[in-house]
Amino acid sequence: MGRLFGTDGVRGIANKELTPELAFNLGKAGAYVLKKENDKPVVIIGKDTRISGDMLESALTAGILAVGGNVIKVGVIPTPAVAYLSKYYETDAGIVISASHNTFEYNGIKFFNGDGYKLDDLLEEKIEDIIISSIDVNSHITGDKIGKCLDAGEDAEELYIKHLLDTVNFRLDGKKIVLDCANGASYRIAEKVYRSLGAEIIIIGNDPNGININDGCGSTHPEMLVDKVKESNADIGLAFDGDADRLIVVDETGEVIDGDRVIAICARMLKEQGRLAENKVTATVMSNIGFHKAMEESQIEVDVTGVGDRYVLEKMLETGCVIGGEQSGHIIFREYTTTGDGVLSSLQFMGAIINSGKSLSQLAGEIEIFPQVLVNARINNDYKKTYMQDSQICDAIVKIEEELDENGRVLIRPSGTEPLVRVMLEGDDEEKIHALAHQLADLIEKKFK
Repeated sequence: MGRLFGTDGVRGIANKELTPELAFNLGKAGAYVLKKENDKPVVIIGKDTRISGDMLESALTAGILAVGGNVIKVGVIPTPAVAYLSKYYETDAGIVISASHNTFEYNGIKFFNGDGYKLDDLLEEKIEDIIISSIDVNSHITGDKIGKCLDAGEDAEELYIKHLLDTVNFRLDGKKIVLDCANGASYRIAEKVYRSLGAEIIIIGNDPNGININDGCGSTHPEMLVDKVKESNADIGLAFDGDADRLIVVDETGEVIDGDRVIAICARMLKEQGRLAENKVTATVMSNIGFHKAMEESQIEVDVTGVGDRYVLEKMLETGCVIGGEQSGHIIFREYTTTGDGVLSSLQFMGAIINSGKSLSQLAGEIEIFPQVLVNARINNDYKKTYMQDSQICDAIVKIEEELDENGRVLIRPSGTEPLVRVMLEGDDEEKIHALAHQLADLIEKKFK
């Protein structure tokens, strides 16, 4: 068995790769590791709307109870809600059962610590070592040493909604807003939040049946949202993914506003309000050159990390930065949350629009987003760490960069899971960068098959 934990927990096809047996063992091993700090650890568990959620929740719970841990089950709820509630309930850990933006047959298990941050790498490694080494940590305790499911005592969903509403001080009366909840974890919460602020709501992707999560809807498929915004003459469309930790926006004309532009607009708002700590924003290597130019114009410094929200958060904690995220719409507002939160991000974005006094299309139009082309080059895995040492490849990259000058860039990175190198070019001439990207990918494939 290879490494279990990726950058976003354990993930795979439910009941094939992510089996109830594995979930049971993750529950046992996780509770066992947590018992080093607390003899009877308390773990809160939430899930999205996938059909496999009940199965994995039951298996995880059984594993935790079997080694003496206690469980609070909060049902269908966004990933960031579990992070928030882990701290609110003073638990030892939180677990989310979700595969985020993936299709329904996948599922995942992600751990948070008691402060709502993703579990430390060392603890993940301890859990992983126990499972991979087939160590039986089940001491077959009996009697009152067995764990039990606890009553939260308060409505977890309402607690989270109150937390979201506490982050804003405006009303949305007279605003027509389309919400796309991806048939996922936000399907009740997003509507309640926006109705309580007085907005006129049109909602799609809010009828989950276990298999339609992210199916042609949500942040990864905004086409339906675009149509609904234009058809209803709405002021804005807001799309979340299956576990509601991402946000993609559609303006009143039907144009899609990605995470780069959302972050840029919100960073400018924070700077104007004197809340942009360290005058910094954090983004990944995939952030658009247009984003960087917009931040430069606003005299905001950009810290750049590897791809993955984990790396974004690590850098933010290191520097004191309060806003960061990814093109995909995974955005962290560290004043209010410890992880990406789609609904919370949408509220902060609505605040930025209101404060600007402009329409969303005007605001977004101030940030030029350059075309990006991504081409996969299939190579032998043996070369995934050495291909950049080849002089011909290096010379080809230098030549492309000279051709693009300051209005473009080249980014090449290996896939973490497949025998691929991803070639990304960015520039102001889409036809040109498309041709150059394919030329470079073809060269890499030819040399390193």
